[in-house]
Amino acid sequence: MSIFVNSHTKLLVQGITGQEGQFHTRQCISYGTNVVAGVTPGKGGQFMDKVPVFNTVADAREATGANASMIFVPPPFAADAILEAADAGIEMIVCITEGIPVMDMLRVKNYLALKPSIRLIGPNCPGIITPGQCKIGIMPAPIHTPGGPVGVVSRSGTLTYEVVHQLTQVGLGQTTCVGIGGDPINGTGFIDCLSAFEKDEETKAVVMVGEIGGSAEEEAAAWISANMSKPVVGFIAGITAPPGRTMGHAGAIVSGSQGTAAAKIAAMQKNGISVCQDLGTLGALCKEIF
Repeated sequence: MSIFVNSHTKLLVQGITGQEGQFHTRQCISYGTNVVAGVTPGKGGQFMDKVPVFNTVADAREATGANASMIFVPPPFAADAILEAADAGIEMIVCITEGIPVMDMLRVKNYLALKPSIRLIGPNCPGIITPGQCKIGIMPAPIHTPGGPVGVVSRSGTLTYEVVHQLTQVGLGQTTCVGIGGDPINGTGFIDCLSAFEKDEETKAVVMVGEIGGSAEEEAAAWISANMSKPVVGFIAGITAPPGRTMGHAGAIVSGSQGTAAAKIAAMQKNGISVCQDLGTLGALCKEIF
């Protein structure tokens, strides 16, 4: 089966009555995702289209059996929304919100470490999609192709879409595509996804999209060398970024030689990953290798 989400996922949306929440909830429903509830404090008993709205996640879970949450809550309150979902026992939490304070996410990260059965994707991410089964997030659905055999994991939202589009154009479907987000502190990392792809029988190959800043890509490359039996194609964004400058995501901060595009590419190549250095040719490269 595909990783993390599938056709059996029951989704609730925190912040469903906001403009963004309504728009993307409708997109998820149109794709076939089973959206069973929404949550907005003070608006319990209302409906967003045909989706019932509850005051709390606990009420929504009890009434509908929801096992996943998509969060469109403003940054000052998003961390509490994640914790509320965790306390209600939601197994899969996808936080789209950008701009959550780092100290808030430290609190969330430490709390979720005590709840290993709960997975957080994000924040500041496009979400996750298992093509043809379930879409939780803001990604454009039509570019995805069900049936595999390629899994995709990326720190960048828009680059995820570009990679998926190219894979589809060369006839390579996707098992699951995960945008892990670009913040310094997130819930699910590269190795978490790579491990799941390695165990997934439907996934035969993986595309990993990284960017400058931090050391996650170097750590993932070493893990791939030691643990991965499936071919991996990698791409690193930010080759032309000026040294020391934050580019885009909050996590894209380079300290000295650590976190540079050159260092990440070198680590990938050293550990047997096929690196694409021209994004426009990634689909063709994957077709050749996979």
